[in-house]
Amino acid sequence: MQEKSINLEEALQVADEAVYAKTARHLTDVEMVILRGTWQNQTYEQMAVSTKYTANYLQRTAGPKLWRLLYEALGEEVSKTNLRTTLERRWHEVKRFRGESRLVKELESKEVKLPDSPVPLNSPYYIERPPIELDCYKAILQPGALIRIKAPQQMGKTSLLARIVERARKQDYYTATLSLELADSTVFTDLRKFLQWFCASVGQLLGLPNRLADYWDDIFGCNNNTTVYFEKYLLAECSSPLVLALDKVDWVFEHQAIAGDFCRLLRAWYDMARHSGWRGEIWKRLRLVVVHSTEVYSSLDINHSPLANVGTIVSLPDFTPKQVQDFARRHGLELTNKQVEQLASVIGGHPYLVRRALDYLERQNITLEELLQISPTEAGPFSDHLRQHLWNLQQHPQLAAVFRQVVLANKPVKISSDQAFKLYSMGLVQLHDNEVTPRYDLYRLYFAERLGE
Repeated sequence: MQEKSINLEEALQVADEAVYAKTARHLTDVEMVILRGTWQNQTYEQMAVSTKYTANYLQRTAGPKLWRLLYEALGEEVSKTNLRTTLERRWHEVKRFRGESRLVKELESKEVKLPDSPVPLNSPYYIERPPIELDCYKAILQPGALIRIKAPQQMGKTSLLARIVERARKQDYYTATLSLELADSTVFTDLRKFLQWFCASVGQLLGLPNRLADYWDDIFGCNNNTTVYFEKYLLAECSSPLVLALDKVDWVFEHQAIAGDFCRLLRAWYDMARHSGWRGEIWKRLRLVVVHSTEVYSSLDINHSPLANVGTIVSLPDFTPKQVQDFARRHGLELTNKQVEQLASVIGGHPYLVRRALDYLERQNITLEELLQISPTEAGPFSDHLRQHLWNLQQHPQLAAVFRQVVLANKPVKISSDQAFKLYSMGLVQLHDNEVTPRYDLYRLYFAERLGE
């Protein structure tokens, strides 16, 4: 029996979900333009008529990049001539695999197997932490907004960022999500090189050609040149507000030669949006979301930077016991209040650790007691997380020695405020006035053995 043809929206969905599963980003506006036009059998010239893009740019720049992206996401050659058959085949393969379930549910089921990955949009496994999400959704609508999301690694920063950006997309804002870990290590060696990469990358995400040669003049300095490029070109090309989401900004903070200047640049843009006049109106259209891990505080204190106390600052907390219980139900597990307490006594409500624990319980068919018994060992589900913390501590021997005292003590330990701040920022301790304890019993058990050697 001949399989039913899919419509345009279903085709866009299958392409977008495949790209997100591969890259953790959605299709850009220009990529959507090309997909829609191709599906409707339009030439590049016809696509250009109703958009801001030229036919030459669509055909020679954006188009080839899109086909290469779809090749990586779908695992087969994709072009303007075979797009329809490729996406229809992918759609029906998914439906055969999952019965009559929607594609998004199939992708979400894969996500459960990958607790290290960001939680996809519309996934039932995303747990909201009120009022954080609502506060961010409100903040991003404010002219010249700046939201800074900070937390230790694996607390859900990127998943929250994706939802803020999606909310902006639904407002018909332009959006560009740039992860700074995409930059080569050589980019971070020089401010000029970094900011030119930054400008070109944002333009590429917006589907705009690189015009740095037209706007960059070394006599004016790097920050000023970057400001001019955004003000006279990138923002000028956007007919509605632009949400610029910067993920993994801690990569910049680790390079002090450029960190201070970059923070001052973002602060200057935030301040310019507070001015009246034509220039203030331009910068009101830019909404910044800055996401970074706090582990970098072990060597740099951003709170002494130009971004301190600017805009909306979001710190991500642990899940509450009620949220852990809700999360368990979404995994098909029924945990009693006592079992939630047992789990929390070892891993607290750390989002990643809870996610790993529930996934392990669901797939390994073991009891909670057995899970807790192996939790601080190399055979347990948290070993990668624990080894990453161990590596971080080994880069700072003095801090490791202090944390050794903390995990070996049977009561709160008083340490210097600087050491307490750094260990807290790394997610390793809880603060009790002027004293600290290990954040979780898992850390006490694991590091008492590793650091006690």
